[in-house]
Amino acid sequence: MTLLLDRRLLLKAASLGLGALAVPGVAQMASARGFTHGVASGEPRQRSVMLWTRYVPGGRVHWQVSRSEDFRRIVAEGDASAEAERDHCVKAVATGLQPDRWYYYRFRDGRGGVSPTGRTRTLPEGRTQRFNLGIFSCANLAFGFFNAYGHAAARNDIDLLVHLGDYYYEYPHGTYPSARTAVPGRFHPETEAFQLDSYRLRHAMYRADPDLQRLHARFPMVLMWDDHETANNSWQGGAENHDPDKEGAWSARKAAALQAYREWLPVSDQSWESYEIGDLAALFRLETRLTARSRMRAYEEVLKRGEDMKAGLIRFRDTAWRDPEMTMMGSEQEAWLAGGLKRSAKQGTRWQLLAQQTLMGSLALPIEAKGWLRADAPAAVARAVAAGAAASEVGLPLNLDAWDGYPAARDRLLRSALDADSDLLVLTGDSHNGWAFDLDLAGTPAGTEFAGQSVTSPGLEGYAIDVAPGQLESAFRARNPALKWADASRRGYLTLSLTRDRATGEWLSLDTVRTRSTRLAATQRMSVTRGRRRFA
Repeated sequence: MTLLLDRRLLLKAASLGLGALAVPGVAQMASARGFTHGVASGEPRQRSVMLWTRYVPGGRVHWQVSRSEDFRRIVAEGDASAEAERDHCVKAVATGLQPDRWYYYRFRDGRGGVSPTGRTRTLPEGRTQRFNLGIFSCANLAFGFFNAYGHAAARNDIDLLVHLGDYYYEYPHGTYPSARTAVPGRFHPETEAFQLDSYRLRHAMYRADPDLQRLHARFPMVLMWDDHETANNSWQGGAENHDPDKEGAWSARKAAALQAYREWLPVSDQSWESYEIGDLAALFRLETRLTARSRMRAYEEVLKRGEDMKAGLIRFRDTAWRDPEMTMMGSEQEAWLAGGLKRSAKQGTRWQLLAQQTLMGSLALPIEAKGWLRADAPAAVARAVAAGAAASEVGLPLNLDAWDGYPAARDRLLRSALDADSDLLVLTGDSHNGWAFDLDLAGTPAGTEFAGQSVTSPGLEGYAIDVAPGQLESAFRARNPALKWADASRRGYLTLSLTRDRATGEWLSLDTVRTRSTRLAATQRMSVTRGRRRFA
């Protein structure tokens, strides 16, 4: 029988040594009843939005949408069911709304219980002058407090949130981060998530965080998964840290992770989707992990036994690295995106945005990076840096798990953007650091990339010794001419402000994640003028 996230699961978690009951907010779940995890909204359209809550012990709930916070101007309402088979999660689509409007919503049970009030909005229709996005990725609970979420939740100038993946991490306690470096009181269960009940528990633990609850209650969010929603470095047929002998079939693990994801978040069942922000922008939500991604290569795997490293890397560079069969999205999604870009640009939409997971700009490791590592850097990191430095010497990139590992697929995407005559803006997470790239295809400007830093997960600064952040970033820019700005030392989030002729990204860096704080340490703005496809 499937375990449900109620008292039975939480007590079972304790009996299995999962450590769940010691995590702040989770102990209370064992006896929690009513609307246990607040409210959230997503999948916004011009006349509809999806509403979410979780209600224990289950049964019918009534939802309401109002133009006023006091709910005297109710414009839509209906009933939904909190079913045990879906872990008591409720998703309802409110229709009949007006474009470009803010609304309030709530849920009520039949016994007088009322959920927290949420705020959401519909997308604009027709001519649109401006629109602001808040963009997040890579929030590891054990590495620190979700201060980026807290900072954004206090703002009134954001219209829509986009989460680019790694919404949570599947690792067990003591693995990324180590028990020594985890923030006291914030840690994962003892066992890695790989079954339905453990994925549900992981969602419940993260959604107990007050900053994340406030953020969801304040704004609608478009979400997509990256790898840690299933397992690290996942692809269509497996993952770097999935062991079939111990964790069962990959297909079963993937299905369990996606079921929990779709239960616990206000998302549709579509793996990829597009959203029209009036005539100002089209936002394409891509899926680059689980549907069709080819298995990523690793440098240590491409070298033949006894082969000289440099000769082997050159051979790989000139042959297998450029294999056109290597794909991130698959032919069906590639065709869908190419058609969508063409339609969007043809109808006069000012910007075409790709919300996706991994770096699209090409990033080679500076040669001098071999001397940057801390003595206690993990062996896997040391090997990766050594391989990355050797690869860089022959013109190969650092990270084969990003688009750099799929150059033919990247070329096809950029070609479709150029063929559509689009103004392409790529939004990226995954890397934990902030980057701004010009994107070229054979020397022709094709778009720009805004890559946001992580909410809490550490970046390059965690592995470098005696290298000042400015020196680190200068070395990367010198090695990578298309890289126009970088931040390799801070956690935070990204905003993108769109007007009809200009797109401006602002990287907001919090001063710490080790304690609860919303004080900013630094900000950086980079802009693109429509038609230039280059950072100003």
